[in-house]
Amino acid sequence: MPTDDDLPTLRERAIALALARAPGDGLHETPLPGLRLIRASAPALPVPAIYEPGLVLVLQGRKQARQGDRVVQYDAMQCLLVPVTALPRGQVVEASPDKPYLCLRLSCETQALAELLLDADLPSAAEGDAGLQVAPVTAPLLEAALRLLRLLDTPADLKTLAPLVQREILYRVLTGPLGPRLRALAQGDGMARRLNRVIEQLTRRFAEPLSIDELAGLAHMSPSTLHLRFKQLTALSPLQFQKTLRLQHARRLMLSDGLDAASAAHRVGYESASQFSREYRRLFGAPPRADLARKRETAQA
Repeated sequence: MPTDDDLPTLRERAIALALARAPGDGLHETPLPGLRLIRASAPALPVPAIYEPGLVLVLQGRKQARQGDRVVQYDAMQCLLVPVTALPRGQVVEASPDKPYLCLRLSCETQALAELLLDADLPSAAEGDAGLQVAPVTAPLLEAALRLLRLLDTPADLKTLAPLVQREILYRVLTGPLGPRLRALAQGDGMARRLNRVIEQLTRRFAEPLSIDELAGLAHMSPSTLHLRFKQLTALSPLQFQKTLRLQHARRLMLSDGLDAASAAHRVGYESASQFSREYRRLFGAPPRADLARKRETAQA
């Protein structure tokens, strides 16, 4: 079992493997679904982002996420737990060409957590904050992450061994300082679990008209209680959360699929192109055409 004395060596090896898989800035997919690498060579301005449920292990540099008045900072040798889909403004605050911001992101699903909890026979956790959480990276967790990165170079082993290592990583998190938050989310029917059901519904059906009464019924809360609890967790009301998801997905469609603003707006549920443009500008700081031009110019720089 690796100890804290092994952390510097494990980190150096993980950085080398991650840099090889992420040769340039941006988000890099890997052959393993759910595992992504992110690299940035310079600090950046805050940008609206979608943080999907999972674990972020920072190997180098520093980043922060702002939700309302709350700011969470995470840097080298820390892991960020994203228990439920979050829509913060993310910002790389420490990075350089010689030492770029570098992290690996591993997604996780509530069902996988529930199955692992059942098999591991871990105790139930008390209800707690279901927002973004940060804790130091432990040697066993980093060593497992390193093995997962190494498997990317042996495709014949990936399909069989990667799920075992992913399961170990989740186990290390569940039994570490971040574990109670994850256990509360996957067990029972507490507040975190019920709010997560609403977030999952909004995430799946963001392009559809959804009423606050329907969402409140899903959470077994009154509309006013849902509004209050949801905003405490996400810094947004449920319908603001849905609107932000729509705008984020429309931006992705325009960037990746080349859709024009009107087509993207219609695809994500907007009936009014002018309303879409107005709300897009409010979120991203510029109308769609100007924002996309700025985004592409930044990517080429």
